[in-house]
Parts: sequence; structure tokens; C-alpha cells
Amino acid sequence: MPESKMYDPGFDIRPTFEPMGFMYGEDVFGPEPENRRLDDIRKSLMDPGTGGPDIVYTIAMDVGRKQHRAILEELHLLFGVVTYAAGKLGREPIRSQGHIHKISPYSGWSTPEVYEIWTGEAIIYMQETAEDDPGRCFAVYAKPGDVVIVPPNWAHATISANSREPLTFGAWCDRDYGFVYDGVRKHKGIAWFPVFDEEGIIRWQANPHYETSQLVCKSPRQYPDLGIEPGKSIYQTFESNPEVFLYVPRPQLVAAAWENFEP
Repeated sequence: MPESKMYDPGFDIRPTFEPMGFMYGEDVFGPEPENRRLDDIRKSLMDPGTGGPDIVYTIAMDVGRKQHRAILEELHLLFGVVTYAAGKLGREPIRSQGHIHKISPYSGWSTPEVYEIWTGEAIIYMQETAEDDPGRCFAVYAKPGDVVIVPPNWAHATISANSREPLTFGAWCDRDYGFVYDGVRKHKGIAWFPVFDEEGIIRWQANPHYETSQLVCKSPRQYPDLGIEPGKSIYQTFESNPEVFLYVPRPQLVAAAWENFEP
């Protein structure tokens, strides 16, 4: 169970942990959650033979208030929720393997993602490319209520920074979401591996399959230019102004915001 209080996402949805999944309120729609198992992500781990929770994370894509279902489809927006199990993968934290968002047929762009942390502690890791030179690399440390935006075409992975409790987060995505893994898998993972030291603190090890790079560890910045209001959940922000996140399915609307982007 979480050690910390869950951030209020602004609609009636709660993560469950035994078994892992989600409970929806009467006015909320959502699918049966899907589980991702350790064997699904082994190839992207620093030690592919390591042990850890059998179910690494559970995910439900396309949730929201029933009254918003039609407008979400009209605006091509989708809200997804994910819970990571407590625990570790050997010396590594629970994490996703890393991917780039595919080119969406809707916009012709790779699309961004707007994260909001609900429980636990997260690191949203991102690098500019999945080529030999990964470009600028950032590890953004986030706690419940924090928002982190991943720009189009960047490789990224979500990491649970506290092995003692599950990590739950929500995110705005394009309805034509899809993931490209080729570059990350070619390099046997992301450019920097997070590992726990003996005191349970995350340290970073460079992946030797990339050229030399620098990693910037930081807190999330504010995003007033992208419609984020401090203290207000990203679902409530959508509810107040449904068009505020149009840049998610149509990132070309704020093309200048993605140039020299810093998370």
C-alpha cells in the first residue's frame, strides 16, 4: 500500500494493489486493466536475468468521466493511468523499458505526453534521440501532484524512485498512441541506467552502447506556456477548458514550444 496520500486526480478513480488494477466510480468509464510482466521487459534491463515482481505494472488506457467520452473522442484526446508495483528489478528500480511515440496518422507528428504523479515517487527519464548520440538527457524527479511533459520524438522511460511503495500516474495522450522501441532496443536500453545503491538511493550508470553524454537531474519546471495550472489536476484543467490539451494530439499547434525544450 502507498506510504503517502494519493493526489486527487479530479475524478473518481482509485488504484488497487492486491490485485493490481483500478476501481472506477459510477460516473467514470474505463477498460479492464492490462498487466505487463517481467518477461515482457527483460531485454531492456541492465541485467536481463534478474528477478522481481512478476507483474511489473498495470495499465488502463482511455478512462474519464462518462460525460466527457464524446468530446474526448472528438478532440482525439485519451487519458491513461498506470500503476507500478513496489519492489525492485535486481539493483534496478521498477521502470518501463523506454520508447519513442510513433508518428500519429492524425497529425503526422510524434506526439507529446503530459504526466501527473498520483502516488509514490517518479523519475521521468528522457533523452533527445535513441541514436548513438542520445543528445541531452534529463532525469526529472517528481512527487504526487507534479506534472512532467515529454516532448514529441524524445525517447523516455518512467521509473519508480521509491521501492517501498507503488507508483501511480495519469497522462494525457493522443488517441492514436503507439510506441517505437527499435532505437532503445538496438542500444540495449536507455542511455542512463538507474540503479539503487546499498542505501536505497538511485544512482546513474551510463549505457556503454551510446556515445558519451551528460545527464541532468532536476525537479519539474512549471509549464504555464502549455496550460498547466499549479495545484489543479490535469483532468480538472481539461474539464475547465477541453481544448487546453489540443497540443497533445496536434503538437504542431505549439511547435515553438518543442524547440530547445527543457522538462
